[in-house]
Amino acid sequence: MGTEKLTANEAFTKMAVLCSKSERCSPDIKKRLLEHGFEKYDAEAIIDRLKKEEFIDDERYAKAFVRDKFRINKWGRVKIIYYLKQKGLPQKYIRAGLEEINEEKYVNLLLKTMKNKAKSIKSNNRFDKMGKIIRFMQNRGFEPEYIHRHINSVIK
Repeated sequence: MGTEKLTANEAFTKMAVLCSKSERCSPDIKKRLLEHGFEKYDAEAIIDRLKKEEFIDDERYAKAFVRDKFRINKWGRVKIIYYLKQKGLPQKYIRAGLEEINEEKYVNLLLKTMKNKAKSIKSNNRFDKMGKIIRFMQNRGFEPEYIHRHINSVIK
């Protein structure tokens, strides 16, 4: 890649192509523009144009992110929230994204994941097994209250 500076129109086009390939959020695009040497004000102007022309929609991004991480990666809400906050998305978009998770499917995923983990644990000690499952589920991003509410139905 050359060291020549992009014009605002070239940067807009480049970012529009990037956004049309996969869902992006404005903090990601802003970071890229700043890396290309744009001033904060100019980067925000390009982002505003991308939003106006619907290449970027942070709420749409949050919803897609939540759906993918829940369905494909099998993450819990805690982990999803953490990553969306790391991106710098506003709380209102994070909440809107989390509404994509069906409560019944969430509990079913929690139970299925806990049962699969329980099968893979060699220990016969009930408390050792519980501890391993709890730690595993928390690493997956599930809330402790959900884990503790259902742990006894998994360990018999």
